[in-house]
Amino acid sequence: MSETQSQSQSQDTQKPSATDSSWSGMHHDDSWERDILNRLAFATLNEQRRTRRWGIFFKLLFLIYLFALLFLFTPDWGSFSFDLSGEEDLTSGSKHTALIEVQGIIDSDSDASADKIVSGLRAAFKDENTAGVILRINSPGGSAVQAGYINDEINRLREKYKVRKIPIYAVITDLCASGGYYIAVAADEIYADKASVVGSIGVLMNGFGFVEALQKLGIERRLLTAGEHKGFLDPFSPMKEDDVKHVELLLKDIHDQFIAKVKEGRQRSLKAKQQLPLLDNPDLFSGLVWTGEQAIKLGLVDGLGSSSYVARELIKTEKIKDFTPKSNYLDRFAEHFGTTFSNLLFHQIKWNGTAIQ
Repeated sequence: MSETQSQSQSQDTQKPSATDSSWSGMHHDDSWERDILNRLAFATLNEQRRTRRWGIFFKLLFLIYLFALLFLFTPDWGSFSFDLSGEEDLTSGSKHTALIEVQGIIDSDSDASADKIVSGLRAAFKDENTAGVILRINSPGGSAVQAGYINDEINRLREKYKVRKIPIYAVITDLCASGGYYIAVAADEIYADKASVVGSIGVLMNGFGFVEALQKLGIERRLLTAGEHKGFLDPFSPMKEDDVKHVELLLKDIHDQFIAKVKEGRQRSLKAKQQLPLLDNPDLFSGLVWTGEQAIKLGLVDGLGSSSYVARELIKTEKIKDFTPKSNYLDRFAEHFGTTFSNLLFHQIKWNGTAIQ
């Protein structure tokens, strides 16, 4: 082979072909796209990790918040005790005054239901260290049946534990009306504040009538019954005189039971004071209410005083132990959380409404 041909072949070998240049460019383009895809994938994974971490953080923060609320608003993990003298009593087995709260409407589904109050009373009397019992009442009344259950149970427990001679006091705060007073008269004595509202010894049944409204609207009432009086007091039908008389007799019977319980209960303290004639005053049972000061003069209340006064001066045991049955902690937390959320929502709507105006 000649020298010229050898040089030509060498140059051909060193010179890149068009195909090689094209393949190199394609390879370079694939590397760039792969690099971008890798970066995007890693960025997505990192973002998911960050999101997961923040999610875990906020979940833990929310759980801590729930437990904090549970701790703050349910401090009574058992029966709550406190010493009104201001000096902590660390002596186990020391005497105490038992407290049961009757708060709100007296109803089978309320905090002042017979089941709850009776449970508290039984636990208080059963406790060997109970020196006396205070029923602290702030109630407008409610079910005569529920109030009657509580009244009867107080009398039963008094008889059952008569050897121990545990005194029972009713202490009225703001209001003790109707069924609330029905409970109070079962106590040995009743105390109130001078501005407390006391009384309302009566029975009522109320409702509405829509007869004329239906006539004006051109609506026909169709009521079918089996039994002559099954539809009595129907709000969409005219009232019948016989039905009204029957209900009035029913209410009078319940009222008479109420009056009998009041006289039976108040005789315990009024007899010792020679004030029994006060119970002959018909105004006491008319449904009227009086202040605490007026109620003393009428014989409905024995004196003025708070729970601390009764524990300290009458029972002679300042340490008070709360026997009021409480709802379970989750129910109470849910109720509080729901109330708080409703209030926040209400204020937000109110604020928005003001802003729109």
